[in-house]
Amino acid sequence: MRLMRIGCQSGCHQRADRSFAWRGYQFPLCARCTGVFVGQVGMIFLMLMSVRITLGVSLIGLGLMFIDWLLQRLGVIESTNWRRLITGILGGCGLIGLYAVVFSWIRSLF
Repeated sequence: MRLMRIGCQSGCHQRADRSFAWRGYQFPLCARCTGVFVGQVGMIFLMLMSVRITLGVSLIGLGLMFIDWLLQRLGVIESTNWRRLITGILGGCGLIGLYAVVFSWIRSLF
């Protein structure tokens, strides 16, 4: 399936146990990557409506996603797909917010 190839090319592991499925079809991105995508698109939409987030809020969103990943990686707690989705959305928003802060700073130099 073409969408699965695109998901794989984006760098997603596409593990079935960490992905959502709809009507028997697995999403082309895992739950966390789906969240990151939704968060990035959502934040771009919000920025087009003049909504901005601070560097601190951006770093908190990215930090929460990292903490969820790290706790799972260390075996402290197994994350759920819904937690992966939510922290992915926060991380995606945080990443776009961070880009906006950096681009704004670069623009101020000129």
